Amino acid sequence: MQLEFKGKKALVRVDFNVPLDKDYNITDDTRMRAALPTISQILKDGGAAILMSHLGRPMKKLKEDGSIDREKFTLNHITSHLAELTGAKVHFCDETIGDKATKMAAELPMGEILVLENTRFNEGEKKGDEAFAKSLSELADLYVNDAFGTAHRAHASTTTVAQYFDKGAKSFGYLMQAEIKNANKVLNSPERPLTAIIGGAKVSDKILLLERLIDFVDNLIIGGGMAYTFVKAQGGKVGNSLVEEDRLQLALELIEKAKSNDVTIHLPADSIIADNFANDAAHRAAASNEIPDGWMGLDVGPDARTKFEEAIANSKTLLWNGPMGVFEMPNFANGTKAIAEAVAKATQNGAFSLVGGGDSVAAVNQMGLADKVSYVSTGGGAMLEFLEGKELPGIKAMNA
Repeated sequence: MQLEFKGKKALVRVDFNVPLDKDYNITDDTRMRAALPTISQILKDGGAAILMSHLGRPMKKLKEDGSIDREKFTLNHITSHLAELTGAKVHFCDETIGDKATKMAAELPMGEILVLENTRFNEGEKKGDEAFAKSLSELADLYVNDAFGTAHRAHASTTTVAQYFDKGAKSFGYLMQAEIKNANKVLNSPERPLTAIIGGAKVSDKILLLERLIDFVDNLIIGGGMAYTFVKAQGGKVGNSLVEEDRLQLALELIEKAKSNDVTIHLPADSIIADNFANDAAHRAAASNEIPDGWMGLDVGPDARTKFEEAIANSKTLLWNGPMGVFEMPNFANGTKAIAEAVAKATQNGAFSLVGGGDSVAAVNQMGLADKVSYVSTGGGAMLEFLEGKELPGIKAMNA
């Protein structure tokens, strides 16, 4: 951040969309901790931070009378924990814009934090409304976008608001800078061999990513439910495994494109199959192209894990997005865990590793391996779109 914060108020877009339990306690504060370097720098330099974020999807989960469930979605749930994390005094404003927000922002002492109410309580947020964005901009002297997780949304607080600040009065925060830098390292200057590990349920969710990766990776490991579309496309028997019948031809085209680009595609040679989609279902290992009717592949098998681990060990750059199986069921989480361990081990041996996407991030966190990989992205959908080669609105707006 190249901004001078001393004596200034900074409007900071953070991503505090954290999970809460039924009593509104935070169950995972990763996104909050990710924003601490930026917030701390502003306060340390003698500035004040006015934070804005969304929390959940309040407009999609209205109460029976059609009103917003303010108790459920208020950002006030995070203020006491934020005070603990920062050691600073944290104020909360129960509106995002308006007379009260203007007054509290004007009176905010340097070295302190003001949290504005959930941006999505205002219909103008998701519409990228200029009047809403202008009102937000008037609360502060500077604008900092540190919410990479929402950079792919052209919302008022992530994109539109930036136009009301001169180029010298707006900046990316440290988290945004790190996300962009690490993604670019994989995309633009990878040490080779470069291996991408892509999992998840559906090919259709990752079509653009797979097509883009085949243009520049050396190895492409495909696991998760999407693998069975590729197996069936090549004539394999996959039983009741998840298959997108309308993507079989696409799978063949991707395989051919990989061959012409000299990219090695690694599909699971074997799978852990089950007779039901449940953790307590009967399960065993079987060849991925010989799964009997009535059975379905729910994880990669031991032979597949060994082959995948070998490819990972021989790589200098690793990108991992998506689980290898039904990670939330313990009996079908071993493939994902094996990948997490292999990526961590390769990193310790000198490889650069970028992990992004809900279940892959959850895996490295649950196994205590987050500090054993090079970078864990908080981005989710934003990282996916960035890797697909799309220009993210939240990034574009800062460069305007």
